[in-house]
Amino acid sequence: MSRLQAEHLYKVFGRRPDDAVEKIRHGADREELRADGTTAAVIDASFEVEPGQIFVVMGLSGSGKSTLLRMLNGLSEPTAGHVRFDGQDLTELSAREMREVRSKKISMVFQHFALFPHRSVLENAGYGLEVQGVPRAEREKRATEALELAGLKGWEKSWPDELSGGMQQRVGLARALATDADLLLMDESFSALDPLIRRDMQDQLLVLQKRLMKTIVFITHDLNEAMRLGDQIAVMRDGRIVQIGNAEDILVTPANDYVAAFTQDVDRSRVLTAGAIMAEPDKGFVQADAPATVTEGTPIIELFTPCSTSEVPVAVTDADGELVGVVPRARLLAVLGEPMQSETEAEPRDAAPASVPAQDKGDAQGNGDKNVGKVSSGA
Repeated sequence: MSRLQAEHLYKVFGRRPDDAVEKIRHGADREELRADGTTAAVIDASFEVEPGQIFVVMGLSGSGKSTLLRMLNGLSEPTAGHVRFDGQDLTELSAREMREVRSKKISMVFQHFALFPHRSVLENAGYGLEVQGVPRAEREKRATEALELAGLKGWEKSWPDELSGGMQQRVGLARALATDADLLLMDESFSALDPLIRRDMQDQLLVLQKRLMKTIVFITHDLNEAMRLGDQIAVMRDGRIVQIGNAEDILVTPANDYVAAFTQDVDRSRVLTAGAIMAEPDKGFVQADAPATVTEGTPIIELFTPCSTSEVPVAVTDADGELVGVVPRARLLAVLGEPMQSETEAEPRDAAPASVPAQDKGDAQGNGDKNVGKVSSGA
C-alpha cells in the first residue's frame, strides 16, 4: 500500500474557488480564471508515494509545486481533492487533529533554515520534540543522535550564526529527523546553498535515506537535483502535473515538448543505466564473447570503453547473474542523442520551457499508461 496519496487536488485562490474548479473541469484554462479574479495554483494533481521513497516534485517558479507541498501537511486547505497518509484522510481532520499529525508524523525542512538565533544548535534540533512535550533529557538525547546523523557531532553547544549555510541546513535536517516523523517534506531545502555545499547536502540526504528509509517529498526547480535524488519525479507546469516517472522515464520518453526542453541539457551518461537502454540479444549471441558484462543498474558512462573496443555488444545481467539484454554500440550512441519521441509527438523540441505552447488537454500525468517511460527493447 502506498504511504501517501494525493487524489485530484485543486487549489484556487480568489473569489468563488469552488466555481473555478468546476470551470476548470469543464475546460477553462488559467487565463480565463485570471480574468475572473481567481488564480488556479494546483490543478487536478494526483500521485502516490511508496514507503521509503524519495518523490521529487520539479517545476519552474509559479508552477504550483510549493502550494502542492503545503496541502500535503495541511498548511493550505485544498479547494477540492483528498490527501491520504497511511490510509487516513488528512483533509477530513480538524485543525487540532492536523496539528497533532504535523507534530508527530510529518516534518518539514524549509529552504531558509528557520533556526532560532537565541537557541543553541542542540536546542534548535530538539525544538520539534519540545513542541511534542518530550521531557528534556530524552529530547536532548534524541536531538544529539539526530545531529550526529546529520554530521554535526561536536557542534551541539554552538550558536546558529557560528555555522556555515550548509551546517545550518544540517541543523534543520536534524530537527526533522529528531522527531522520527514518518514523512519528510522538503521545500527547496538546498536551493539557497552554494553549488559545492548543495552537492554535499544531496550526498548527506542519500546516505541518511539508505539508513533510515524515510518517505520523502522533495520540491526543487533544479532538474539535475531531481534526477540525482528522486526515485520518482513529478514535473509540474502551470499548476498541472504533466509527467510522472523515474529519471530514466523522464529522459528517454518525455511526455511533451515542455519536459523534453527541460531535459535537453542533462548529462544522460550519468543518469541512464544499462538496464534502461538494453536490447534483446540475438539468438546467436555468446556472452563469453562480450567485451564486458555489467548489471542493469550500471551507468552507461561505464559502457563507453568496452563499446568502443569491440563490435560485440556489452552483456547485461540481472541481480542473479542471468543474461537479460545487451547494449550494442549503435544503441548506446543513439540514446545519447535526441530523446525518443512518443507516438503522438511530431513537433520539434528546440524551444525553451518558457516558450513552449500551453499544455494540451490530452497530456497525461505519466502514470495512466503502464508503458510510458519504457524503452522498447527493439529500438
